[in-house]
Amino acid sequence: MKLCIAEKPSVARDIAKVLGATTPKQGYMEGNGYCVTWTFGHLCTLKEPHDYGPQYKSWNLFLLPIIPVSFGIKLIPNKGVEAQFKVIERLVEECDEVINCGDAGQEGELIQRWVLQKAKCNKPIQRLWISSLTEEAIKEGFENLKPAEDYKNLYLAGNARAIGDWLLGINATRLFTKKFGGNKAVLSIGRVQTPTLAMLVQRQKEIDAFNTEEYWELKTKYRDVIFNAAIDRLKTLDRAEKGLEYLKLNPFEIVSFEIKEGKEKNLRLFDLTGLQVEANKKYGYSAENTLNYIQSLYEKKHVTYPRVDTTYLSESLYPKIEGILRKMHFYQDLVSPLLEAPIPKSKAVFDDTKVTDHHAIIPTEVPPSQNLSREEKLVYDLIAKRFISVFYPECKISNTLVEGKVGTIPFKTSGRQVLEPGWRAVYAKEPKEESADKEKEKEEEQTIPEFTVGETGPHDPMIHQGKTTPPKPYTEATLLRAMETAGKQVEDEELRELLKNNGIGRPSTRANIIETLFKRKYIEKKRKNLIATPTGIQLIDTIEDELLKSPELTGEWESKLRKIEKGEYEANQFKEELIQMVTELTEKVVYGKGKVITLYEEKEEVKEKKKREPAVKKELQSWEETKCPKCKEHHLIKGKAAVGCSDFKNCGFKITFDIFGKKLSDKQLLDLVLKGKTSKLKGFTAHSEALTEGVLALGEDFQVQLS
Repeated sequence: MKLCIAEKPSVARDIAKVLGATTPKQGYMEGNGYCVTWTFGHLCTLKEPHDYGPQYKSWNLFLLPIIPVSFGIKLIPNKGVEAQFKVIERLVEECDEVINCGDAGQEGELIQRWVLQKAKCNKPIQRLWISSLTEEAIKEGFENLKPAEDYKNLYLAGNARAIGDWLLGINATRLFTKKFGGNKAVLSIGRVQTPTLAMLVQRQKEIDAFNTEEYWELKTKYRDVIFNAAIDRLKTLDRAEKGLEYLKLNPFEIVSFEIKEGKEKNLRLFDLTGLQVEANKKYGYSAENTLNYIQSLYEKKHVTYPRVDTTYLSESLYPKIEGILRKMHFYQDLVSPLLEAPIPKSKAVFDDTKVTDHHAIIPTEVPPSQNLSREEKLVYDLIAKRFISVFYPECKISNTLVEGKVGTIPFKTSGRQVLEPGWRAVYAKEPKEESADKEKEKEEEQTIPEFTVGETGPHDPMIHQGKTTPPKPYTEATLLRAMETAGKQVEDEELRELLKNNGIGRPSTRANIIETLFKRKYIEKKRKNLIATPTGIQLIDTIEDELLKSPELTGEWESKLRKIEKGEYEANQFKEELIQMVTELTEKVVYGKGKVITLYEEKEEVKEKKKREPAVKKELQSWEETKCPKCKEHHLIKGKAAVGCSDFKNCGFKITFDIFGKKLSDKQLLDLVLKGKTSKLKGFTAHSEALTEGVLALGEDFQVQLS
């Protein structure tokens, strides 16, 4: 018997259907010589400090750093997890061969290997490696199973990442909390979290320290075209007025007139970060929500594997492109012109040297149905249009540059005209994005007539008054880009591609890092802008060690983890470097000066209720951040009459607002979900046994009971 282990029940069902394992059993499917079972994402985790010794249960500054001789794993303490692991453990014992069907990425490899390690698996293991969950992709994957050994380095990198995060997170968080938390606050420090916060704090300080200055510029209008003086901005109105008087005394003369034809390259296909950036800019979706929407589209078979960091496709995919385009019926108007000739095979799209474990995110040949949520439809639309647009020709443009002078003062202007829209035709019906500099955009779009060098004539000079503006606060879109390039401001796509190896965090984890900063109250959102709170600023100011908060240095660690993946760097060496760093950091902080960090909004919390948990306060703001207690995989969503799992079709978890004749508040519903029960409530009017008060609790079948 061959045992297949998938990462979640819905994926297991898709695989079981293709393999013919259609008989449902407790915790797995069986048939045709296969058993197909599943995890719920992580079943195992690294052991906690107290698992290595009872002395670590309490946080003691002088027991730091905590460095286990060897790192162990344990099951996540949860009845559902324990029950499912027993099923996997028994099946591993009974099978002849294991097929690892985990998500095809570093985290997926780690999840499966830890489970098989815990189950003491000594059977031969093969790896299913697929980029989409369509029937065709699954069949093709099973025809081309790989030896597990091929993915050993991927596991070593994932394991090194987990150990690195543990060493730094556990030790630095205890260290700073005991030294600077004043027994009031947990000060959370993380390998990726802290440098990300440092970038936000740095930007916040630049904005706060910025002094707005007025300036004046000379402009003139000649033949209905606005020209700008090509000199430094003037610092005083007096100088500007003197300049204006000078301009009135002299005619305008054309010095040069040049028209250059150029091309605008097609936008690249989406990687996860690119998609999150676009969805945030266009629809205001958070990085985490976009990840949830794209993951759902992947599981519904409409798009390929989303947790990717490349914008290229494998050359082997080229023969399938036409078939995918033909299935995109909703986009027929845009696709039809492409199908009139062979699909172009450009190196800007197909390049094996730029593809790692997976290719860029593209649609599959399974078109979306009507049952997608509005958000999923919009995210799919972003992917579909980007996919179609890369096969269109480049956009041809004309750039006009005109130089003139008034007396001795030089002037210039430029204009831009689209000659052939090319790929821009795909986006022709979409509203135009607002430009940050509307004045400049207006001038660029002006129609420029034919000028002759040497021509002169009267003109209409003027003074433009402006103010210097501070740096812009980060949005989720710009922060994701900054994380990708370790804080460097990079607009050029090719250069950004080169910097990805040294970015901080991975595409799949960046959304979670941003959410963690919100939960810790280190940052807050004002409209679309991310603002560092006083606590976040104080925490970064307290950390003197540059290693902890430098995006560049954290990017170097990330680069080493990628080298471990490629077999170019030893995982043990990475661990030893972090142990040395944590040891030195501990000594520096323990014997350094102490101060207490003030908790942001602490007074408001005390005023409201001393023991109110900040995490619950945050949860009350959004159901989307609350994991489903049943499947523990998807998040909850709030409807008109109930709260339920976003994967309700497969999971089935739901709680109505009205229970036994009493309407529950969000707080009471959250208690049910997070704690499994509410406090004692009154006012029930429709209980079968006429109970009017009591405690609501979730039963083992996740149904609500009153007792």
